[in-house]
Amino acid sequence: MSDKILGFIGAGNMAGAIINGIVGTKTFPAKRIFVYDINKDKCEALEQKTGIQAVSSIKQLTEECDIIFLAVKPQNFAEVLASVKPAVDEKTLFVSIAAGISTKYITDSLACGCPVIRTMPNTPLLIGKGATALSRTANVADEDFQLVLSLFSACGTVTVLDESRMNAVISVNSSSPAYIYLFAKAMLDSAVSQGIDAEVALQLICQTLEGSAEMLRQPDLTPEALIKMVSSPGGTTLKALDVFYEHHFEQMVDEAMKACTKRAEELGK
Repeated sequence: MSDKILGFIGAGNMAGAIINGIVGTKTFPAKRIFVYDINKDKCEALEQKTGIQAVSSIKQLTEECDIIFLAVKPQNFAEVLASVKPAVDEKTLFVSIAAGISTKYITDSLACGCPVIRTMPNTPLLIGKGATALSRTANVADEDFQLVLSLFSACGTVTVLDESRMNAVISVNSSSPAYIYLFAKAMLDSAVSQGIDAEVALQLICQTLEGSAEMLRQPDLTPEALIKMVSSPGGTTLKALDVFYEHHFEQMVDEAMKACTKRAEELGK
């Protein structure tokens, strides 16, 4: 077990999910995790639920911790980095979970060649089913990187990418739950309009999504092959697919994902 001390700046949903995951799975001891948030109620709630330690200032957290998670919104980064800068040295490892914020922006703002891990988790992390992408600067120690990997692995799956792909991956795993929820909502609304009870329809939709995801994981089944498996000639599925193709569904998804990536680049520093 590492003897590092972890600190979280920000006690929102994502920070809470990560902390709950690593404490609940005993991946890292609660007594060596600190948290700070301007909302003291959030800190106190996390402290009571998980046994971690809430601190009263960013300065105290920065001085106490070896690895600092920046769990704040992109628009708050400049203020937070200015606050931690006086207490930072090149031994401090930063872990960012914000969309679009580059490792260069962090090190430039801190005027310090400190190691940085950039991550992009998603909201299913809240229930231990997250999909997190990570990248690292060259000076991140392997031992520290493996520790951070293990922390996110406690909340789901982890994929390591080059930082040049970290803006694009937001459209793949981080924003994409919203696309799926929108699709599910449209299916649910249509089912209800056709006389199916909403609760019954939702259960069928959820199980279908889960089962379809499992089939996509099969090594010998491509998305194209799975579509054909469902699509009998002259049958109902092809009639539904024809409507999707007529409205350029695949092009719409591509445009949506690229718009997501463009926005990440605009937010990026």
